[in-house]
Amino acid sequence: MDKDIGLSKQPIGLDKYIFTSSHHTFGTDAVLLADFSGAKKNDKAVDLGTGCGIISFLLLRDELCETVYGVDISEEAVFLAENTKELNGFENFYPVCSNLLELKGKVPFGCHTLVTCNPPYKANGAGLQNPDSFHRTARHETMCTLEDIIKVSAKLLQTGGRLCMCHRPERLAELFDLMRNNKVEPKRLRLVSQRMGEKPWLVLVEGRRCGNTGLTIEPPLYIEKNGDFSAEMKKIYGPYKEGH
Repeated sequence: MDKDIGLSKQPIGLDKYIFTSSHHTFGTDAVLLADFSGAKKNDKAVDLGTGCGIISFLLLRDELCETVYGVDISEEAVFLAENTKELNGFENFYPVCSNLLELKGKVPFGCHTLVTCNPPYKANGAGLQNPDSFHRTARHETMCTLEDIIKVSAKLLQTGGRLCMCHRPERLAELFDLMRNNKVEPKRLRLVSQRMGEKPWLVLVEGRRCGNTGLTIEPPLYIEKNGDFSAEMKKIYGPYKEGH
């Protein structure tokens, strides 16, 4: 592993830190997805495209899962996650370096209660692509498609298990179609806007493996109010901000 990756250590709570790099960091959408997932202490989770592992480690920081597998195709991302695991003593985190299409045999199938994924938002060929291969893979579906992600998620989940994802609003209809085609029934939806009166920039979606029909649309989430974080965002970011 090339050690010259711009390694840095960031707090994610009191006495808890995560390693990031110039290629693998995290944004608000990942923090919101971790909160939206509503993970429980007995959940057996898989985080697909884990990157630096922020979603996995937020769940483990709050002792919300029995086990978490963090899967990424990037050796650098897995290197960061392994170091964060060692630093914080997250013994129930299992980093896996793999292409999603070659995951069988590396992570158990059919037994997980939760899969999370903050996927590339742009289809391959849509819009300008970053010349940096790491950033291109994170933002465009160059290594796997949205359909690939949902197919693999369905195989990982046990009956009744949940898939929680974030995505761009313009791809919501496609997301729902792919979920239903793979027997993952959309059950919860929440729209995220920067502030009240502005159109959503993010959707948070939960689907249930072989679930019954019935979609709950939750109240919208606003990031800002009066030039500051909204009260809900302060609550979501609370444990993270305590580390700063």
